[in-house]
Amino acid sequence: MAEEFNEPLMEEQPANPEGDIDMGEGEGAGAGEEGMVLPFAEGGESDPRTTFISYLTSPVVILTVGSAENATVLSAHQALLVQSPYFADACAAFVNDGSPREIELSGEEIDAVGCFLEYLYTGDYFPKKLPGQRLLETDPSLPAVDETGEQLLKHARVYTIAEKFGMDKLKSLASSKIHCVNSTAKGEITYARYIYQYTDKEDTTVRAPVANFWATRSHTLRAEAEDEFRSLCLEFPQFGYDVLTRVLDEKLKRERNEKLTPGGPASGRKRPRHSNI
Repeated sequence: MAEEFNEPLMEEQPANPEGDIDMGEGEGAGAGEEGMVLPFAEGGESDPRTTFISYLTSPVVILTVGSAENATVLSAHQALLVQSPYFADACAAFVNDGSPREIELSGEEIDAVGCFLEYLYTGDYFPKKLPGQRLLETDPSLPAVDETGEQLLKHARVYTIAEKFGMDKLKSLASSKIHCVNSTAKGEITYARYIYQYTDKEDTTVRAPVANFWATRSHTLRAEAEDEFRSLCLEFPQFGYDVLTRVLDEKLKRERNEKLTPGGPASGRKRPRHSNI
């Protein structure tokens, strides 16, 4: 999804140091200074100044991720978790009587939760974006080209979990990483199916680039995944409608441009002649 459609997404990312998602050269400066404010805190400028040590000395919360038979137990510091409105509400129910602080996340995927926690502690998650490039760090365990869509799904799942947990900056980060993945037609189909299944129909941040991608490339990529493309259109009619709308809009735009250009090419309405050669 490394396409031009996501340029507005990149511009929407907050420019303030607290929300910087590209861990640049100057970000580590002074990291050892005592009393430094966490660069990844989600709070606004009016929030009380919080030191890193105060996060680490806050109560530990147990997170049970996944279903009962395949559950994974994780832990995180409460002061970091409450940056999320979702966890702030959950932690508000805890009492200071020494009883365990536990939160169940039975419907979540362990890798996405892991990326969420990594973001809370470091301000980013692996793989990170390379500075000044639309590329991600190399993961030796993964192929260079995402043929199955799993690399796209990794960031898509982080996006949806950030939506659920109320972490807008993490959503922007995950969205930007989606467009750094080099994938195949079948990989894009897998990603599109997830987006149209698990995101709101009004969420143009991730849906619009998907529809634009297929509107401009369906005539070539469809041949690589004909059956999958047809199945996706039947399973999610909104996907087919969004793609068709963009194809027709582009056609009308070309026709208007042709009418406004004196001596321009003839209208594209005339059917081309077919050759048997």
